[in-house]
Amino acid sequence: MQTIKRTVRAAVVAAALAALALVAPRAATLSAQEAAAPRVIRAGYTGSLCEGPIHIAHERGFFKEEGLDVELVKLEPGANFEAIAAGQIDASFGLLATLIQPLSNGLPIKITTGLHTGCDKVLVKPDSGIRTAADLRGKRIGVPSLTSSPIMFTRRALAAAGVKVGDKDSEVEFLVFTNAELPLALQRGAIDAIGANDPVASLAASSDGLTILLDSARDKPFSDQYCCAAYVSARLAASDPEAAARYTRAMQKAAAWIQKNPDETARLQVDRKYVAGQADFNASVLKTFRYIPSVSGAYNAFGVTAGELKQIGVLGEKVDVEALRAGAFAQLPDVPDTIE
Repeated sequence: MQTIKRTVRAAVVAAALAALALVAPRAATLSAQEAAAPRVIRAGYTGSLCEGPIHIAHERGFFKEEGLDVELVKLEPGANFEAIAAGQIDASFGLLATLIQPLSNGLPIKITTGLHTGCDKVLVKPDSGIRTAADLRGKRIGVPSLTSSPIMFTRRALAAAGVKVGDKDSEVEFLVFTNAELPLALQRGAIDAIGANDPVASLAASSDGLTILLDSARDKPFSDQYCCAAYVSARLAASDPEAAARYTRAMQKAAAWIQKNPDETARLQVDRKYVAGQADFNASVLKTFRYIPSVSGAYNAFGVTAGELKQIGVLGEKVDVEALRAGAFAQLPDVPDTIE
């Protein structure tokens, strides 16, 4: 009886080992397949011209080349921060100056690379008598919102010209209009100047005969500073830094491609309905930007911009600019400083 029990037990163990031998290779195969499977992330965009790197990375296959399966999520203008805080998207694209104050208030994102320079302008009527930034003292300036990149650029340029722009001692008045209303409000005399992003600004200069007074793509030191950057959620940067790095590299590749192919970029954006307008005109605007991606470029521009925003009161007096900058950027594996 004892011998029978031992024999049965041995047979059971042998069968179990044989089953494991069959299952183990299958499990290893599934693990390898899962490791090689594309990482899935959701990237938000709003349909602006300078968001080209997201459009091109998707359409030209740079996301796939980096092993990413990216779902593009169309957002209403200004909804990026809410969407990323709510976990509705994992990554996006933004104007650097608009990221700084929200980051100081805890916005859960990490900037990963700068993408291009120059896309804010200030325009006036040609017969306004306004010839310099200092001439805007005592004037009314229309902007799309009080937290937009155009108002940040305008305040910085005016402060550099000696015009007070603090909340308590401002020598100019900022009024909010939609992008469509801004040129009309200027023509009707409701405001004396407008601050706007491209292509709205360049289109107003072309179709409404307005004069470009200040141009972040042309005027130093702004023309040397990155205005737009890629960013990911802090959650993605912490939980899957490899996916965040892949997103960043794809965006860098796309930016470098745009620099060499602005006409094709503009046609693709219009044809695929990412951006409204005329492709030829949009291409002429894209050619004024410098799509040369740079991590250090964004890092340096962040420090300069944050310091100036603190001086004019946009950031609180207690904000440590260096600590804010250090915490705002992600250190990701195998992300180059630039791609040309």
